[in-house]
Amino acid sequence: MDAFYASVEQRDFPEYRGKPVVVGGDPNSRSVVSTASYEARKFGIHSAMPTSKAKRLCPHAIFVFPRFSAYKTVSRQINEIFHEFTDLVEPLSLDEAYLDVTENKKGVASATQIAKEIKKRIFEVTELTASAGVAAIKFIAKIASGMNKPNGLTVITPNEAEKFLEELPIGKFYGIGEATEKKMLSLGIKTGKDLKQFTQSELIRHFGKSGSFYYNIVRGDDFREVEPYRTRKSIGAENTFSVDILDKPTLIAELNDIADVLWDRVERLGAKGKTLTLKIKYDDFESITRSISFRNSIDSKEKIIKFGQELLENSEAGNRKIRLLGLSISNLIGKDEEDLNQLKFSF
Repeated sequence: MDAFYASVEQRDFPEYRGKPVVVGGDPNSRSVVSTASYEARKFGIHSAMPTSKAKRLCPHAIFVFPRFSAYKTVSRQINEIFHEFTDLVEPLSLDEAYLDVTENKKGVASATQIAKEIKKRIFEVTELTASAGVAAIKFIAKIASGMNKPNGLTVITPNEAEKFLEELPIGKFYGIGEATEKKMLSLGIKTGKDLKQFTQSELIRHFGKSGSFYYNIVRGDDFREVEPYRTRKSIGAENTFSVDILDKPTLIAELNDIADVLWDRVERLGAKGKTLTLKIKYDDFESITRSISFRNSIDSKEKIIKFGQELLENSEAGNRKIRLLGLSISNLIGKDEEDLNQLKFSF
């Protein structure tokens, strides 16, 4: 979807249309930009940017708090449209998904035609525009989907894939962030063609296990299938404070509130996990995690609170100011596995 959250706001509030809209909250707080409208992006505003900086870049921008219930409603509508064409839908977020249309419900032989029909249906139902990338592999489709926004459609045929990847600037490769791009540029890697000059062992030496991914992907070797049912790896909750906190009792109280939110999510999802992780971001933006694992699942909010506080003690809380706290449960198990564990006897 194109500038999804901001586009929903402009659709629902006509007075926002044609104006720079920033979804993310109060620019005088520590909130960050979730999405910026295309009018706001002209001023250099982008997602994950502090809203305070966005305000400096565009003082007349309209700042709004996210309305996730509205975005989820639209997301469900879009998902229903996807399933009119195929059940092989792999959601990446509320506003993005992979679709495998090799065999589709409409019997349309052209993936490009399907993309056009899906874009048309989305606009008819939601009054919002979407951009699509059509390719034989997920990696190229992902890149292509962002190339001609807004309301774009980019098709990369199998015969065009090699040239497309060779000419692509390295910073445009999906999965290569600013730090990796900087390192690649220092090695003389400016395009996909440059990347292909490095052996797999050389890339592993420079980039660790990601080196193998870079080696394969620039050659178009992406054998990942569209997975309709992606396995959730963790459930979490966190809070960024408006003011850095040093006082430990206050931190414990905040941690307990986060545990409340986390346990509510665990119960709603009906999954339990065996590993509890505490995330801390200090006032200098250094981030750390502390974890503890159990033989059986974490089965109560009280257990989260008890061991969350123990993990907090194993940090510099009280000695260094903290701007963010988070808790997550991972190593998830389903109900069937939980029942099986409970049937085991110890002799």
